[in-house]
Amino acid sequence: MPREFTPKVVTASDLLEGDVIYQTAQDGWSRDLAEAEIITDEAHAQLRLLDAERQANRIVGAYLADMAPAENGPQPIHFREEFRRTGPSNYPHGKQEAQVGLRG
Repeated sequence: MPREFTPKVVTASDLLEGDVIYQTAQDGWSRDLAEAEIITDEAHAQLRLLDAERQANRIVGAYLADMAPAENGPQPIHFREEFRRTGPSNYPHGKQEAQVGLRG
């Protein structure tokens, strides 16, 4: 019996800046996971991934990441995606610099 398709988002890294980015339903890219298109159909997910892979002048390393639909947008299922969403692991820059209480 085939497994049920797990909802996904297309994610990659910005080619010039290296930031984690997510494909939006409007065919753009966002650094905010809440703006990512959550894909619930396997065939549509493969088409969106092919579309992303054709944007080699903008992104690198596109892949489909498992997500859980939630009220505030997709939520990571796996630790790797949660880690990527929060930014670099060295606090003095990036997304984590803006978080209150993390500056040294």
